[in-house]
Amino acid sequence: MSKIISVNSGSSSLKFQLYEMPQEKVLCSGQAERIGQQLGTFTIKYNGEKKVTNMPIPDHKTAVQKLLSSLTECGIIKSLDEIDAAGHRIVQGGPYFGKSVIVDQDVVDKVQELAELAPLHNPAHLVCYEAFKEALPKIGHVFVFDTAFHQTMGPESYLFPVPYNWYKEYKIRRYGAHGTSHKYVNRRAAELMNKDYHKLNMITCHLGNGASITAIRNGMVINTSMGLTPLGGIMMGTRCGDIDPTVVFYMMKKLNLTPDQMDVILNKESGMLGVSGISSDARDIQNAVNKGDERAILTVNLYANRAINVIGGYFMQLGHCDAMVFTAGLGENDWHTRERILKGLEEGMHLDIDYDLNMQAVGKECCISRPDSAVQVWVIPTDEELMIARDTAALLHL
Repeated sequence: MSKIISVNSGSSSLKFQLYEMPQEKVLCSGQAERIGQQLGTFTIKYNGEKKVTNMPIPDHKTAVQKLLSSLTECGIIKSLDEIDAAGHRIVQGGPYFGKSVIVDQDVVDKVQELAELAPLHNPAHLVCYEAFKEALPKIGHVFVFDTAFHQTMGPESYLFPVPYNWYKEYKIRRYGAHGTSHKYVNRRAAELMNKDYHKLNMITCHLGNGASITAIRNGMVINTSMGLTPLGGIMMGTRCGDIDPTVVFYMMKKLNLTPDQMDVILNKESGMLGVSGISSDARDIQNAVNKGDERAILTVNLYANRAINVIGGYFMQLGHCDAMVFTAGLGENDWHTRERILKGLEEGMHLDIDYDLNMQAVGKECCISRPDSAVQVWVIPTDEELMIARDTAALLHL
């Protein structure tokens, strides 16, 4: 038996789970939130208990220190020496990494080099890695890349129609994101269907505050919606997704904006928040929809339409589709969003959906299509931390 900690750090957060492997038993889980803000929150769950601490968390190193001290203080482990390995989620692996890897200095250097493509994430990932390395100098570390699962795309899917030299010299291409999540639900759906994932075509929809849709043929990605960065693709909570590039130039001139100011608007002030003027949270927008708010109604219809366009295109690209999976915050929990998307697809994809069952499928594994549906439709909660632990155990032979 081995104890492996899975680390999933964001730009201002750090989620973790401590596993006993190979049983895949979760010994504890938790997260540090609002890192870098005046007051952060640290939460840890174990043995049916939940402890929440409000405290300053100025950086990711402080979050790691609080995490590790809590493991012994709460009696989850007697000593940090019990931890055998750590697996770390890395957002951007660029063209270098098509699979998870054991960490060495060359790997660290490449992740640092790619920080330009994920400035809010890759540096934070490395801070977490260094903090764990300092506290646990004897353990092995594995990097699990959000982009790795998408590296099977062909150039017709990952290249942009811009000067080819941009790709050769500056690595400008589609990388995608949420690959660990897409891979998990792809494999899990096949398992639930009692099928070999190598023989299935699938469309996986990771719909959260960040959102991406992926086309998977015989277990390998052939297309995904996010682009060079997580700003590309479908509409999201605060991100615009794909738009006519002229909008950017035109509005920069109109409003006299710098590139950095426009970057903030497209990443943090657009999407559901920008269109609705209410919130980036679909729950708040749905409450406004229920009250007849016109911009809220426009927002949810626009969101569904963007998703329908991508899913429909991937359906045609795949040739046939055996299953479609909804996962992540909206995908798992928001039946309204699923219903809007599915109603827009049901005729073209010959879907037969049990919409009453869809309403009940909140945060749990469930097939919401009827037996006559040409495509099985599933709701499957994602588990990126488990995928990180599995890859870590496999690579380190634990």
